[in-house]
Amino acid sequence: MRPNVLEASAPAAIKAPARTILTIAGLEKTFDDFTALHGIDLHVQDGEFLTIVGPSGSGKTTLIRLLVGMETPTSGSIWLRDQRIDELPPNKRPTCMVFQSLALFPHRTVGENIEFPLKIRGTPAAERKARALELLTLLRLPPDYYSKRIQQCSGGERQRVALARALAFDPEILFFDEPLSALDYRLRKTLEKELKDLHARTGKTFIYITHSLEEAMVMSDRIAIMRAGRFEQIATPDEIYARPVSRFVAGFMGEVNLFDVTADGTDMAGSGLVIRPGLAAETGLKGPGTLVVRPEAVRFLDFGEAADFQIQGVLHAEYALGSRLQYEIDLADDRKGTVEVLREQRITGKPGTDVRLGWDLSSCHLIKGA
Repeated sequence: MRPNVLEASAPAAIKAPARTILTIAGLEKTFDDFTALHGIDLHVQDGEFLTIVGPSGSGKTTLIRLLVGMETPTSGSIWLRDQRIDELPPNKRPTCMVFQSLALFPHRTVGENIEFPLKIRGTPAAERKARALELLTLLRLPPDYYSKRIQQCSGGERQRVALARALAFDPEILFFDEPLSALDYRLRKTLEKELKDLHARTGKTFIYITHSLEEAMVMSDRIAIMRAGRFEQIATPDEIYARPVSRFVAGFMGEVNLFDVTADGTDMAGSGLVIRPGLAAETGLKGPGTLVVRPEAVRFLDFGEAADFQIQGVLHAEYALGSRLQYEIDLADDRKGTVEVLREQRITGKPGTDVRLGWDLSSCHLIKGA
């Protein structure tokens, strides 16, 4: 029998530093003969903004449903500080969820929506209203919105009301299940920044689920990438982008050039690549590896210009990306390469022009044994 969640204390094996607010230990979830989560572990720091990303079917929605109490783990445990909470019902957990649908009450006013969790708690009416007005200010909505109908609010305003209602509960952790996915691009970008700012102003712990790489990069202190029910990598946005641990992570985190290479400890070779002699010794690579090169690290080489890595190709197309330009290059063996430059660095070549690309060891990443 599992221990009583109100009496158990965290096993020494999963004890974490004092600032840890949430600990997941060996969490597994199966549905009939399908395993959605494979014994995952995670420590979340108090006040952290952690974003969990992954493709459809990776297990991120199952994970957040377990964390908020909408599902029960098959095995493993969830700890909030020193209290085990995986058997507690959702209404007994000091956490709150902001859903993609927002789940606001359309027949109630903005103020009534914000006050709802306080009303359930039995908070006096005057205290509820004072808290609602305080949260309207925090979410940068005018005080007169207190009496406004939800149906009169725009999409962005409804999002702010949903956040105010979640904060009214004063949870220790706020969970977000893709709350911005239904909004248009411009509003989504505005609210990404507002969410990051709100996190800084409240000091709350945010755990955010999304399939959007952009949202994760803009808002997060750390990103956890899921694949097939496991965490593939957990690190800061910069570290994951610059130093992915696998080809999957490298490709998931945006446009990337991947080259298979092999080395004997001194020399390195890769299909179509011209590699500076002795480079393998600097990397310590022995055997196979994958060279990860972001498009912005690749440059067009002029005649006689050198680089640690070089490759020949044919210009296929140019794409405008606002302040930047992206070039697609046809390489040998029906492979494609991608280069990104500032708009003022536009090249004069036309599709079909032979080009030579180059980059240096300091601007790429090597995944050994991949």
